[in-house]
Amino acid sequence: MKLTIVDRAGQSIELENVSAPTLMRAISDAGLDLTAQCGGCASCGTCHVYVDEALLSKLKPVDENEDAMLDVAPERRQNSRLACQIPLSEELDGLTVTLAPGSSFEEA
Repeated sequence: MKLTIVDRAGQSIELENVSAPTLMRAISDAGLDLTAQCGGCASCGTCHVYVDEALLSKLKPVDENEDAMLDVAPERRQNSRLACQIPLSEELDGLTVTLAPGSSFEEA
């Protein structure tokens, strides 16, 4: 599986042969700047990303808990998601996401 991550500086990083169970884990395993403070429990919002519109419809819908976390995330958009709530599958091969600004709530 291949993913493209656009970091906060606008640089595209391609990840190939990704085998992580979630997008959050793939980004963290690659050593990119994603706080993911709660470790994937959808209880902090620090893994906020913007999902490219091309594959957004392939994701499971946002549940109530994720929606609540995104409500307090800085700069929420229509394509905002928590990376910890995106399980990776071959259907998402080629997915592009952008790390949201202020994903680290440590700044607040």
